[in-house]
Amino acid sequence: MTRKTPSPLHARLQSLPPERLRGMRRGLEKESLRAQPSGALALTPHPAALGSALTHPHITTDFSESQVELVTGVHTSVEACLAELTEVHQATCLALAEAGDEMLWVSSMPCGLPTDETIPIGRYGSSNVGRAKSVYRMGLGHRYGRRMQTISGIHYNWSMPGVDSEAYFGLIRNFRRHAFLLLYLLGASPAVCTSFVAGRPHGLQPLGERTMHMPYGTSLRMGRLGYQSDAQASLAVSYNSLDGYAASLHDALTRPYPPYQAIGVRNPGGDYNQLATTLLQIENEFYGTIRPKRVIFPGERPLHALRERGVEYVEVRLLDLDPFVPIGITAPTLRLLDVFLLHCLLSDSPPDSPQEIEELAHNQHRTAERGREPGLCLLRRGQEVRLTEWGAELLDGLAQVARAVDVAHGEGAGAAGSHAEAVAAAQVALHEPARVPSARVLAQLPAHGDSFIQFALARSEATRADIAALPFSAGQRARYAALAERSRVDQQAIEAADTMPFEIYRELYTSPHRLGVSAKKRQNL
Repeated sequence: MTRKTPSPLHARLQSLPPERLRGMRRGLEKESLRAQPSGALALTPHPAALGSALTHPHITTDFSESQVELVTGVHTSVEACLAELTEVHQATCLALAEAGDEMLWVSSMPCGLPTDETIPIGRYGSSNVGRAKSVYRMGLGHRYGRRMQTISGIHYNWSMPGVDSEAYFGLIRNFRRHAFLLLYLLGASPAVCTSFVAGRPHGLQPLGERTMHMPYGTSLRMGRLGYQSDAQASLAVSYNSLDGYAASLHDALTRPYPPYQAIGVRNPGGDYNQLATTLLQIENEFYGTIRPKRVIFPGERPLHALRERGVEYVEVRLLDLDPFVPIGITAPTLRLLDVFLLHCLLSDSPPDSPQEIEELAHNQHRTAERGREPGLCLLRRGQEVRLTEWGAELLDGLAQVARAVDVAHGEGAGAAGSHAEAVAAAQVALHEPARVPSARVLAQLPAHGDSFIQFALARSEATRADIAALPFSAGQRARYAALAERSRVDQQAIEAADTMPFEIYRELYTSPHRLGVSAKKRQNL
């Protein structure tokens, strides 16, 4: 009898010391619109009690002045990460309650929207860095429309000790190959208010008077209606190496793009339309399901930081808000993500190709729009394969990784550990699609008159009550009041220190020289 050869995944798991598995670090960034009691977008400024959106470490805004972004620090445990996100929610909801009757919208797809030009962009004060943030957002509005920018999500920042840039790019390639599974399991945006698609082609089906949906959709946010760009589709960025990825971004950041040249940096009255007329204004404009990231120095361009010091962590960007959870995400989801990312890191990751990149875009759109359709097939190396069959293969591998992580944390001896339980729940949901959040959203719409707005409004009101019922001590209140005041002082200091005219600042910041050079060029200097 021949002994079975361990799989490469098993062998790599066995070679990982437990302390490395316990050393995973994670952080969250969660966007939410502020909504009125009617379900319409709140048009008020960012609440003063929350401090400066420019400098507050945990509470800022994303695209819109009406779009709060809550940010945690970096944590070595899932529980600590979610505890901090909960506390930041409490501080935010308390400020909203004391100022009026606005609430945080619990869905990734937006509440009732006004006309596009009425959606307020984020404002960050009179400093050069603050003005640049607003001008960048003005440019996004001109390029893609403001409605698209009101879509909200959760970003998951993840790292593990001892991982270099080459290994992170291997992880990224596998993540992009297998992201369909997360869209299926975690997508929660199958429907949207008609105000979001007014005046544009969409392919959605009507449901009631004011709702559009895809019957088997999982995440409209990640489909053709979401963060997609025909201009960026021409990039076909490869993730085979840091140098190749950086070269693609460098090109997009320096290549003039005729439609954006037509918009111009300034309008005839002298006001700014955008930061630059290139295909991308800055690095953050590049959309994707996952990004390689590095903490930057003040004023440093992200691409320069990556080129100089390598990848420090990855940012997962495909997560919808879960409307059934007060803070939008659960501990089992974070554990599933940890295992998924580890599986991507430890599995063989061949180079990508233009053909595969095209396949991945096809799979993403098909899963986002039709993921729960019985018998749905995706493309894998030119061949059609059932989503459920491919997903089951992946989850078998994830189960191996989950057991190893549980053992490293002292769990799983004689009973399933918490990571194994998260994967087991995903295996059930793969074959019982009624369990996934997108199906649960559609199942609840009839009770709300088939109205997406009424469903999301009811969930938003329930979430506000759930958050308000949690204990929030005088000490916690004082700490967040102090953070808000400190942020205001910090913004004033930045503004007082500015001496450079904004146009010179903009030209310097967007200069190609600020983007750094490739490792090969550095060696030849």
